[in-house]
Amino acid sequence: MANSVPTISTHVIDTGRGVPAAGLSIDVSLLDADGLESPLTTVTTDRDGRVSDLLGRSLQAGTYRLRFQIGERSPFFAAMTVDVHVADLNRSYHVPLLLSPFGLSTYLGS
Repeated sequence: MANSVPTISTHVIDTGRGVPAAGLSIDVSLLDADGLESPLTTVTTDRDGRVSDLLGRSLQAGTYRLRFQIGERSPFFAAMTVDVHVADLNRSYHVPLLLSPFGLSTYLGS
């Protein structure tokens, strides 16, 4: 991503239905050294299940908590929380989420 501002992004796919998870709410917080959350924002995936910039502000070093609100998309999981440690401020971080009625998976994307 030459000449772009580093961000944290996501792409959420509902693999149970085979479609992007449009309209999924994601709460974003920054954790302090004691693990206490400072809420930053809440964003919603677009019709393609994407959010290109979860922060809406400059990326800073630290640990971000992403809480994906699964809701009615699963009969079992209500939400998935992923803590993402950001150390390198010169790169972007992509955190995809694959969800199905009975399983959730994430990884460091590119």
